[in-house]
Amino acid sequence: MPESAAVRVPAAPDPGASGPAAPGRHPRSAPGASEKGRRRGPSPRTRLLVAGGAVVVAALCFLFLFVKGSFDFAIERRLTLVGAMVVAAFAQGVGTVVFQTVTHNRILTPSLMGFDAVYTLMQTLMVFFFGGTVLAATDGLAKLVVQTVLMVAFTTVLFRWLFSGPTGNLHVLLLAGVVLGVAFESLSLFLQRMLAPADYDVLSARLFGRLGSVGAEHLPFAFAVCAAAGLYLWRRRHRLDVLLLGRDAATGLGLNHRGELTGALIVVSLMVAMSTALVGPMTFFGFTAALLAYQFSGTHRHAVVLPMAFLMGLLTLLVGQFTMEHIVYASGMLTTVIEFLGGVVFLAYLLKKGTL
Repeated sequence: MPESAAVRVPAAPDPGASGPAAPGRHPRSAPGASEKGRRRGPSPRTRLLVAGGAVVVAALCFLFLFVKGSFDFAIERRLTLVGAMVVAAFAQGVGTVVFQTVTHNRILTPSLMGFDAVYTLMQTLMVFFFGGTVLAATDGLAKLVVQTVLMVAFTTVLFRWLFSGPTGNLHVLLLAGVVLGVAFESLSLFLQRMLAPADYDVLSARLFGRLGSVGAEHLPFAFAVCAAAGLYLWRRRHRLDVLLLGRDAATGLGLNHRGELTGALIVVSLMVAMSTALVGPMTFFGFTAALLAYQFSGTHRHAVVLPMAFLMGLLTLLVGQFTMEHIVYASGMLTTVIEFLGGVVFLAYLLKKGTL
């Protein structure tokens, strides 16, 4: 089905046009003339330009302000840190938006598929069998690739198993991801209680997001994964719009619903797995970036929401890191603060909606 065909099909009536949308779900609307009539404020393109300008200003301030000592050393470190932010913002923000599109729920995040639990279990097993020194000794591109491949293989096997049978569906997939995630977390916690105190301290430092410890040699691989995933999603942005209509409507419009859903989930798995292996678990960061993107986009079209999620995530990291380094003087606490605030926002949004 050509991509352009998806956007020429008349959209189903928007249940949110005459009342509030169903709690926890996307309004089932497709881009079209009716959306333009309901839009208030600046156009989506203007919103993207404003967000992009804010990101550029924040990046320049972070790179060139308050430089002490060697400028070459400082700019090299800051460029590497910005590169890690770009990867984390793209993978987590865009991945969460796509995941919420295929699940038709703005509360669910890719963390429910067990990525954080798989990462924690892999790190714990390495320390349990080889000691805490193995984490530093094996740092490198090879370890990043292996961890990414293992996490993607886990989710791919899960997809094939749950979608291969006649009863396989997305709800069973989400439930299986939650159950397996809890099982892996419990196993990791059991093994951690058996570690020596020194090994446990080393492991604990790896189980939090760590933008500042990303090596420059890891970034080319991460950029390549993000570029490939971004190209795939951008070429299917109109099909993602159709997926918002639901399985029955999308199938009726000629879309291979299962194929598109499986492909989108695998791409999301690749991005989130790579981001987790690179910077560590960031459970609520993607949710925060996606929520900000929905609020500031002024439309549900993925041609706007996807880049907005990336820009909002990157802006959050840049402003947060600048604040933590030069105002609060606690540069290593950014991911912890983001996770805390993201968790608060998540709970507030959940209580507001009143349902999953």
